[in-house]
Amino acid sequence: MADVAGALNFRDVGGLPAGSGVTRHGVLFRSGNLARVGEEGRAALRSLGLRHIVDLREDAEIAYEPTDLGDLPVVTRRVPLFAGSASSFFEEDVTLADLYRTLVDGSSEAIVQIVRGVVDDAPLLVHCTVGKDRTGVAVALTLAAAGVDEDAIVADYARTETLLPADRNARVLSYLQRLHPEARNLADLATRSPAPVMRGLLDDLRARFGAPVEFLRARGLSDDDVRELRRSLITD
Repeated sequence: MADVAGALNFRDVGGLPAGSGVTRHGVLFRSGNLARVGEEGRAALRSLGLRHIVDLREDAEIAYEPTDLGDLPVVTRRVPLFAGSASSFFEEDVTLADLYRTLVDGSSEAIVQIVRGVVDDAPLLVHCTVGKDRTGVAVALTLAAAGVDEDAIVADYARTETLLPADRNARVLSYLQRLHPEARNLADLATRSPAPVMRGLLDDLRARFGAPVEFLRARGLSDDDVRELRRSLITD
């Protein structure tokens, strides 16, 4: 796992099994927000050779925790994955499964942009606020389109839960519980990445489209895009 001081839940998705191959290191990175990345963290990002960052957050999140990477030679592209406010999902007390269904159905064109970015913009970092839900879904579908083994996709998603600091989780949950005392899904929404939820999302896409990659094809990803993604991200 790459170590970038100040970056929450940062990692390289290299080394995941994909049939007879594996995902390349140094192509696709994922994380939570970069608001606390200082000089040491910027030096680590520079050493990775990052060219592009895709920020999946909405306006209020960026205003609250802005990114300042100084003179790091990297292009940041905003691709918000929520049609509305991220806080609305806490207010509506949705389940993670419902949240992810909303994400893929409501932000499919944005997800296709992210998948294409792995071909056009790598080395690429995709991040949201925590690197769990929006990042988790976008990266999972990118990996699925590249032919990564499903068990590995699910395990990479589930790994996030082990990387979120306990003090951070306690602080966030305490705050949310004060705002939404009747809500039942706060802990899942804020701190958890259960493997069955990602497995359920992939199963749902398979049931509706035949395969997760076919969902992306239905939303504009071309055969050439898929071939180039696999060439860029997978090595024997």
